[in-house]
Amino acid sequence: MDQIKWGIIGCGNVTEVKSGPAFNKVPNSQLVAVMRRDATLAEDYAKRHGVPKWYSDVDDLINDPEVNAVYIATPPNVHEAYAEKAMRAGKPVYVEKPMAMDAAECDRMNAVSEETGVPLFVAYYRRSLPYFTKLKELIYSNVIGDIRYVNITLQWQPYDEEVGELRKPRWRVQPEISGGGHFHDLASHQFNYLEYVLGPIKQARGIARNQAGLYEADDITVANFEFESGVLGNGVWCYTINKEQREDHAQIIGSRGRISFSFFEKCDIIVETESGTEVYNIPYPEHVQQPLIDLIVKELRGEGKSPSSGLTGARANLIMDWITKGK
Repeated sequence: MDQIKWGIIGCGNVTEVKSGPAFNKVPNSQLVAVMRRDATLAEDYAKRHGVPKWYSDVDDLINDPEVNAVYIATPPNVHEAYAEKAMRAGKPVYVEKPMAMDAAECDRMNAVSEETGVPLFVAYYRRSLPYFTKLKELIYSNVIGDIRYVNITLQWQPYDEEVGELRKPRWRVQPEISGGGHFHDLASHQFNYLEYVLGPIKQARGIARNQAGLYEADDITVANFEFESGVLGNGVWCYTINKEQREDHAQIIGSRGRISFSFFEKCDIIVETESGTEVYNIPYPEHVQQPLIDLIVKELRGEGKSPSSGLTGARANLIMDWITKGK
């Protein structure tokens, strides 16, 4: 492929800044069509972002002869079906995370990719984001020695629409659409990145419960996990605390020090060793998915390799299944 001409299925909030504009800013890449079930919203998005064509039917976008690659930015419940349609049409797929509802769906998506020979990528963009590439560099430089364990704390207050007598929780906490709840949505990023820098997780166990009753999905999860390297990890994810307790904190502990960082809050990376403390302030780019999209385009043009694939993306679903479903 020479010029990668993208079509977006599901042009919702995630595409407004994080991803959508990046397709036109990456060399040899162009966003040529968008699709949303509401034609008025699809047209509005296209006009605001300068996209030539818009559709309200997924098949029309996939079968558009000008579109030669597809970005699926819908909720997870339709990722498998839309990815299969696109791959069987011969069009590489870039799908939002989590990759699908569960590990079984991910496996079927990867099987279609292997059968058709059509590439499949997942939007785990932290694998190429400068903040996290610096974190990987620090870990690999052995600045904190041999890695011993990982600790994750993620506790957030409920979203406004999840509380009150007239609450109307969004799709992310509707398991029939998202595959789980906020843990499924956010921890997928964390486990995907940790495997990228520390290698495969060989086992994980946990407890997932709904304590507050604000919605159907689990709202608190605790877990222990073990990497094949022998590194251990633990985490707590709670989404029903008050805003004063909001915390997004992760630590990687080594034999000679520790690295503290945030997965979502854009905090500094702090390295503490016997030599002292070093602080790294690395801002996020305007469009956080742009570095990964650039690498995907390069791979499709035969010029490089994306660090995030269907095979690596499926691992996060598997780990979350182990933790929340006891599999």
